[in-house]
Amino acid sequence: MFGLKKAPRVWYARLDRYLHQQGFKKGTVDSNLYVQIDNDNLTIVEVYVDDIIFGTNYDRLSKYFSTNMQSEFEMSLLGELTYFLGLQISQQEKGIFICQAKHIKEMLKKFKMEDCKHILTSMVTGCKLSIDNASKDVDQRLYRYKIGSILYVTASRLDVMQVVGQVARFQAAPKESHIISIKRILRYLKGTTEYGLWYPKGNNLIIQAFRDADWAGSIDDRKSTSGGEFYLGGCLISWLSKKKISISLSTTEAEYILVAACCTQILWMKQNL
Repeated sequence: MFGLKKAPRVWYARLDRYLHQQGFKKGTVDSNLYVQIDNDNLTIVEVYVDDIIFGTNYDRLSKYFSTNMQSEFEMSLLGELTYFLGLQISQQEKGIFICQAKHIKEMLKKFKMEDCKHILTSMVTGCKLSIDNASKDVDQRLYRYKIGSILYVTASRLDVMQVVGQVARFQAAPKESHIISIKRILRYLKGTTEYGLWYPKGNNLIIQAFRDADWAGSIDDRKSTSGGEFYLGGCLISWLSKKKISISLSTTEAEYILVAACCTQILWMKQNL
């Protein structure tokens, strides 16, 4: 079945049909999210290709769901979620902790920097990278390889989002000064391997957003960069740092564009909830 080009679609259609028969409803925003609510019984299912993550508020519901799925499909139960797509998940009594310590250690070893001396910041204060035509060229493939590895770290590390976004802009013509910035990021990650996201238990569903933008921050094209974090009940669930596609004529215009994008994200989150 998985050798066919249409296999993923056929598999998903079969699974979708079965979950609807069992009383699940598909999410309006996330089409891979299924929710079943029966009085105070709650079951949440997230489908990723042929992997399924599910959670319930009672142990008996977990056993019931896994038994039904195994009787209908050929699949195995891997137990409590501890590792998924490079993310290490630690489920504790007071909450859930997510980090990428294993991925970072493997990345440092791959780039032969496992013995480097760590530093306290990922970027020099006030540093602004540019095209830098005076600096020497570096291997483009190696540069992109390093960028790809570090970009994956931003899945759980807000603290390197902004600087990684800056060095990723120069993949077309990387210079020696850019590779020095990448090495600094790796040295910073060396000393902060165990950093991650903490989600304590709670039922607070208040959405909070913090956004900011510079004005004409890019030396090369005078475009602005905006960034922000979004919290649900005090837990960080979304973050970004993005260079704008247009040039703002003033700080006021830059802030208006920022606020509009912020409202868009909040409305999307409210719709998802």
